[in-house]
Amino acid sequence: MAPALAFVLCTVFVFFLLRIDRKKTPEVSLFLWVPTLWMLVVASRPLASWVIDAPEIELEAGSPLDRLFLLTVLGMGLFILAINSHAHSKGRRISWFGVIKGNAWLLAFLIFSLFSILWSDIPFISLKRWSREFIAVVMALVLLTEPSPRRAFESVCRRIIYILIPFSILLIKYFPDYGRQYGRWSGGVMWVGVTLQKNGLGRLALISVFFLLWTLIRRRQGRDTHPVRFENYAEVFLLILSLMLLKGPTLQAYSASAVGALAFGLAVYVYLLNRRRPGGILPTMPFGAIAGSGIVFGLLTVYVGGTTVKSVTASLGRDATLTGRTDIWADLLPVALQKPWGGHGFGGFWTTKTRLIFDITEAHSGYLDILLGLGFIGLVLFSLFVVSTCRKAQNEISKDFDWAVLMICFFLMAVVHNVAETSFNSLANHLTSMLLFLAVAFSQENRQPADVSRE
Repeated sequence: MAPALAFVLCTVFVFFLLRIDRKKTPEVSLFLWVPTLWMLVVASRPLASWVIDAPEIELEAGSPLDRLFLLTVLGMGLFILAINSHAHSKGRRISWFGVIKGNAWLLAFLIFSLFSILWSDIPFISLKRWSREFIAVVMALVLLTEPSPRRAFESVCRRIIYILIPFSILLIKYFPDYGRQYGRWSGGVMWVGVTLQKNGLGRLALISVFFLLWTLIRRRQGRDTHPVRFENYAEVFLLILSLMLLKGPTLQAYSASAVGALAFGLAVYVYLLNRRRPGGILPTMPFGAIAGSGIVFGLLTVYVGGTTVKSVTASLGRDATLTGRTDIWADLLPVALQKPWGGHGFGGFWTTKTRLIFDITEAHSGYLDILLGLGFIGLVLFSLFVVSTCRKAQNEISKDFDWAVLMICFFLMAVVHNVAETSFNSLANHLTSMLLFLAVAFSQENRQPADVSRE
C-alpha cells in the first residue's frame, strides 16, 4: 500500500474513533480539547521534532514552535478557568478548597520546586522548565470545569489512545524515518512510533493496554454506560495494536520497564477484582505502604547497583547491568550526593554540558533524577504525594470501586516503572501527567457526576 493512501485510511479510522468518543461522552465541552492537545504532545514528541531532527533542538532553549504551543494552551487554560470561576452550573464549579486539601503534598512539592530555583546554576532555564509544571497543573484543572471531571479524564485517555496508537503503527510500517530507530550499539531496529524513543513508545503502550483492559472489564461487568455501536470492537482492536507495540520488533528491542510495570499493575488489578463481593469489598493490602516501599526499593536499587532486580531483569531478557543503567547510576549517584538535601535546583542539572559529559539525557531512574534536581527533600515530598493519594484511593474503594482501582494501579505502575526509567522528574511527562490528572479529578468534592455512568 502506498504511504499516502495508508495515511488517509489511518486518518479516516482515527476520526471514526473520535466520533465514538463523542457519542460516549456528549456532555464534555469543546474546552476539553485544550488539555487533550497538550497531552497529545506530551505523550508523543515535541512539535519541532516533526520538522527538525531531535538532536538539533537545543536542550536549554527548546524550540520557538513548542514555546508558542505551550503559551497558547496556557493562555487558553487560564481563560477557561477564569470564565468558569463564576459559573453557576453546579457541575462546572470548581471546589478550590477540595482541590488544595486533596493535593496538599503535591502543592508543597511544586512550591519547593519553585523555591529550589534560587540555588540552580541556571535559574532562568530552571524557571522556564518549572513553568511547564505550572502548565501541567492548569491543564489538569481544566478537567474540573467539566460536569464530570472523571468522565472528562476518561475522554482524554480515549482520545490519546485513539489517535496515537493507530498513527504509531502507521509511522512504523509506512514512514520508518519517523517510526523506527536503530540501536546505538547493536544496530538493531527499534520501534518508536509517534514518540522519540522506544521507552517512550513502551510508556504509551503501557498506559493504553491497562486503560483499555480496565474499560473493557468494567463494561463487561456492567459498571459502565452502554457501549456505543462498534465501541467494543474498536477498543479490542486497539488493545491488540497496543500489545503489538509493547512487544516490539524483537525480544531485545522492547521496553522491559513498561512490561514489568504492566505485569505488576495487572496483578494488583486482578487481586482487587477478586476482593470485590456483592455486599462490599473484602479487606485489602495497604497500598499506600506498598507505594512507599516501592519508592524505597527503587532508591535502594540505585545505591546497590541494581542487584535488587537482577533476577527480574534476567526474566525480561536484560543483562546484569540493566542495559548499562548500573554504570549510569554509579556515575551519577556521587554527583547527587554532593548536594543531598536540595539537589541542583529544579531543572538545574541536565544541561547540554552534563548531557555531553555523561552521554545521556536522564538518569534512567525517576528517584535518582529527583535527587539530582531536588535532593532528599524533594523526593520525600513527592513520595508523600504518591503515598497519600494511594491511601485516599483505597479509602474510596467501597464508594467508587473502578475509579479507586484505576488510581491505585496507575500509581503503583508508575512507582515500578521509575525504578529503571524516568518520569517522576516532571509533571509534563506522559505517565506522571496521568497521575496528576487522576489526582486532581479525584479530589473534586462533588462526586455526583462520577456515579452517573453506573446508574
